Amino acid sequence: MYGDLALEFRRNGHAIYVATVLESKTGEETRLEEEAGIPVLRVKCGDMFGVGFVRKGISTVNMPGRMIRAIERHLGGIRFDLIFCTTPHVTFYKALRYLKTRDGCPAYLILRDIFPQNARDLGALRNPLLFIWFRGMEKRLYGVSDSIGCMSPGNVEHIRRLDPAAGRKCELLPHWKTVETDPPNRTTDYRAAYGLGNRFVAVFCGVMGIAQELDFLMELAKTYRDDESVCFLLMGEGTEKKRLEQMARDERLSNVLIKDKIPSRELAALLPQCDIGLINLNRHFTVPNIPSKTLDYFEARIPVLAAIDPATDYGGLLDEARAGFWCLTGDLEAYRRNFERLRRDPDLRRRMGQAGRNYLETKMSTKEAYEKVARLGRAN
Repeated sequence: MYGDLALEFRRNGHAIYVATVLESKTGEETRLEEEAGIPVLRVKCGDMFGVGFVRKGISTVNMPGRMIRAIERHLGGIRFDLIFCTTPHVTFYKALRYLKTRDGCPAYLILRDIFPQNARDLGALRNPLLFIWFRGMEKRLYGVSDSIGCMSPGNVEHIRRLDPAAGRKCELLPHWKTVETDPPNRTTDYRAAYGLGNRFVAVFCGVMGIAQELDFLMELAKTYRDDESVCFLLMGEGTEKKRLEQMARDERLSNVLIKDKIPSRELAALLPQCDIGLINLNRHFTVPNIPSKTLDYFEARIPVLAAIDPATDYGGLLDEARAGFWCLTGDLEAYRRNFERLRRDPDLRRRMGQAGRNYLETKMSTKEAYEKVARLGRAN
């Protein structure tokens, strides 16, 4: 999403600069390079993904200082008219505050995850003092931001209840994606490459972590263990991946295939060869979440089968788009019933897949996101 937004700014004649995290485990150092005509500063900031909460927390705390130093060193001669950044890195308020003070410019916060509440919901942040400490940073981040873009109406309402002052800055900024006008190479037959044959393929692509509660998906897979016409394809990385692989072996789930993450262009070619896309959310969330992988499923014209928490308004999005079915995580009977509705009706899958594509093009375009973010810069 953020690469698409940066390119949209460039297409509209802006000088755009990107600063992003470079994980220490890559063995590489901070560097400034050009990608698609945009200067990209990759800042060595510790490890953020596929590591424990403590290690990720240390990297998050150290990140703003390293970002500030790298920006001064590599982009010190640039003065910015607008800054936009994303959560869940609440420590970023320090970098935002520094650049705003230095350049006298506004800041737009793209709110995608609400931390630390989401971490507490999942049991990853149990220390009450640590929660209060991060919560203070969250309030400072909202305070230093001039506008806050939330991914759903539920997110907007949550922030308004949590922090009325921040709520007055909120607006709806749904996920976005630049739809491919030049379809990716379809010559690779992934069904043959992965041994899928003519089976009905339900694909999950993305992070395999606690937030997804993929144990519930595995429960669904167990009900089809003797049905060779069905395959559950899980693609990605995450802290739960190895455990899920072991579970599939222990339960002898030959209908579950777990693969590594593949580049986005390859994923765009793979997804249309699948039958449905899977969305999974942990039942313990108390903050609305809208999974961004929905964009990939909509683009590929495949319907969505979702198992979601009670707090999210994601089900409303699916209903509005008419692009899939949803149930609450834990309701296995409803989960299987929705799965069967999609499995047994190819015409329904086709209609829902096309409806998702139409919704993406009309309601979740990068152009719309650009207009909302850029409006703040024009107003100052």
